[in-house]
Amino acid sequence: VQLQAFGGGLVQAGGSLRLSCAASGRTFTSYFIGWFRQTPGKERELVAGISWGGGITSYADSVKGRFTISRDHAKNTTYLQMNSLKPEDTAVYYCAAKPLGGAWASGPWDYWGQGTQVTVSS
Repeated sequence: VQLQAFGGGLVQAGGSLRLSCAASGRTFTSYFIGWFRQTPGKERELVAGISWGGGITSYADSVKGRFTISRDHAKNTTYLQMNSLKPEDTAVYYCAAKPLGGAWASGPWDYWGQGTQVTVSS
């Protein structure tokens, strides 16, 4: 099973980026897919999540109204559309998957993708 995150880059404040998380090796029908971010010296933060089957979404307050998570069953891919980006959104972003159940931010997370760097300049 593999999760591959990509789509990061350098963008000016106020700009947009779309991250993708492509899954292979299994279907995630009963799984919850999350997008995390981490900066040096800070704890990893779960910013958005979506139930693969039902499409129910959850967001951290820090990104609510600016980020949108979605999934494409045909492509086995989850997306994180990030709008109105701020310098404080600069981080390495990771996608991960866990079985449904429990609080949306709780672990353990079974599968992780590699990180993709997002840098927002002021």
